[in-house]
Amino acid sequence: MLNTDDYRIKPGSKVKLARTATSYDGPISRKDGERAFKRLTKRLEDLQEALYAEGKRSVLTIFQAMDAAGKDSTVRNVFGPINPAGVRVTSFKAPSSLELAHDYLWRIHRNAPSDGTIGVFNRSHYEDVLIVRVKGLAPKAVWEKRYDHINAFEQVLADEGTVIVKFFLHISKDYQKVRLQRRLDNPDKHWKFNPADLAERGLWDDYQEAYEAALSRCSTAAAPWYAVPAQTRWFRNLLVASVVVETLEAMKLKLPEPTFDAEAIVIE
Repeated sequence: MLNTDDYRIKPGSKVKLARTATSYDGPISRKDGERAFKRLTKRLEDLQEALYAEGKRSVLTIFQAMDAAGKDSTVRNVFGPINPAGVRVTSFKAPSSLELAHDYLWRIHRNAPSDGTIGVFNRSHYEDVLIVRVKGLAPKAVWEKRYDHINAFEQVLADEGTVIVKFFLHISKDYQKVRLQRRLDNPDKHWKFNPADLAERGLWDDYQEAYEAALSRCSTAAAPWYAVPAQTRWFRNLLVASVVVETLEAMKLKLPEPTFDAEAIVIE
């Protein structure tokens, strides 16, 4: 029904976001897509239980996007229905003084998922080649090395049993304007509106260039990026769920063998 490879950024490819879809206009109808998403949700529940029971490997999902692209909504829709005991969501804000006293990957590594769990990063180590690059928080000689650092770090996680998939929720500048205006118009959403976001919006082109570099240089066999047309929200959820389910199925998870003879036990 859905070929997720169409949205996977192939290693070594050159990403041009201006030519990358922000909305879905393919053959899948919204009705069929929402039905498929419900089936995937049930499948994801079963696979997450198997991952937890096996307890030997983990999955890390990373979400990056411009403001108002729907990271929170995507995480809530895809991972909300499954057992929270096996899922940990980490949102990375501006680093604390303690975090700044360590290398930039320290806070990331300490939040990597443990065996048997799914980790969800809402923003991530990629901020150190995005906002750091765009706002000039470190010289180019510093952040330029970080693409290789990140690839090596993700390879270490993969070698140690963490399967990584990364999602860039792609929207247009016009769509962002609509979403930000809705927050401003609705008093119940004012808590989500930050006037500082408008300054970031003014740097849109610089962020697009920074994202193109990150997606082009850091989509690897061990940790692929997917460019998600996030303006079509039902399809966004469907694509992310499809990739996560396919990732878990490819792990060929095995439930542990019982250490007792179930047929010999009688519960009175």
